[in-house]
Amino acid sequence: MVDKLEKQTQVKGLKKSNKYSYIQGTRITDHETGTRVYDFQGARLPSVTTVLSATKNQQFLKDWRKKVGTEEAERITNLSSKRGTAMHKFLESHIQGIGYDDLTPIGCAAKPMAQKVIEMGLTSIEEYYGSEVMLHYPGLYAGSTDLVCNHNGLETIVDFKQSNRPKKEEWIYDYYMQIAAYAMAHDEVYGSKIRQGVIMVCTPDLYYQEFKMQDAMLKLWKHRFLGRLDQYHELERDEKERANIDPNKLLKEFEKDK
Repeated sequence: MVDKLEKQTQVKGLKKSNKYSYIQGTRITDHETGTRVYDFQGARLPSVTTVLSATKNQQFLKDWRKKVGTEEAERITNLSSKRGTAMHKFLESHIQGIGYDDLTPIGCAAKPMAQKVIEMGLTSIEEYYGSEVMLHYPGLYAGSTDLVCNHNGLETIVDFKQSNRPKKEEWIYDYYMQIAAYAMAHDEVYGSKIRQGVIMVCTPDLYYQEFKMQDAMLKLWKHRFLGRLDQYHELERDEKERANIDPNKLLKEFEKDK
């Protein structure tokens, strides 16, 4: 029965390129605070999501929790998180050509969402360099991106997102900054020239959206992320003192090109 299931779910996968040899770090989550850090060769770095979360205006989230109630907000948040994790697992397995299925209720909801992303988004990918890649900017931050690939001829960072409803662009500015941070880290460590970021979003009712940024727009969001990183270091002065690279210096470099 298992063999039959594996044959049914086995996929060809995307073409893999070994252009980059990725350094593996260790992800550590503080279960009391929920904050995440990455250890790269003995250096502990805050995650990109931690930086963005700590410097984000939380008023909208607070208002939403007050409106729906704490218990309902927790239920929705937990369901979304589990469904997103399941969708990512389906996509990762497809990209790598690994047979996989999940027959739980969460898995049955996430599978068609992943299939929609595969059908609408992954067909533009010529080859990929890494899936679920840990990236770090030495001395500053780290994180995990879903996919580094060649997308329509451009080296690209891709992130997959599940959403309970369609997104407006002004709602996903943090997603742009997240990808910009990963692109900056990839270029710094691997000498690449990431030119594009793509965010692939799918809702439970299979509404697919794709948001892209290239070149000048990507540089703009790098600049904005560095501003948020500086805010984070203001909040976490100890981290700023330990960093070997001054984010203000990077900000000035980007401002020269504006």
